[in-house]
Amino acid sequence: MSDALDASLRLVRAQTALVKRFDASLGGLHGVSLADFTMLLRLGQAPGGRMRRVDLADALGLTASGVTRGLAPLERIGLVTRETDARDGRVAYAALTDTGRARLTDMLATAEQIAAEIFAAPPWSQEDIGRLSALLTHLGGTGLPGHTLAR
Repeated sequence: MSDALDASLRLVRAQTALVKRFDASLGGLHGVSLADFTMLLRLGQAPGGRMRRVDLADALGLTASGVTRGLAPLERIGLVTRETDARDGRVAYAALTDTGRARLTDMLATAEQIAAEIFAAPPWSQEDIGRLSALLTHLGGTGLPGHTLAR
């Protein structure tokens, strides 16, 4: 087996383990999945707590229909609302509701705790975490907007 394939398979397995861990905690405490949380987080970091749906899809690496499917349950439970552009009715925005903002604050605290547990010392140094972030960026991974990599 090639080193590249081995590394790829290890990365896929690690990603699966991380998603399971985040899903278990976020689902148990807040009733959302990691995918839901990442959508809410992107909206929460956007100016005014809203984004065009196509921009949200691009930021998350999803298709427009994938974003629509992901937002539907968040709209039903009142965390997100759909807005149209006053000047162009074809443009649709996803916007956090006040409830969505408040719940996102709690979800973020949970996600920060999970991440801290995953990357706890001694196995992980800040240098290790920075190096991993940089390597994942080479694969097209994106992190928090405006967050710079530790060097």
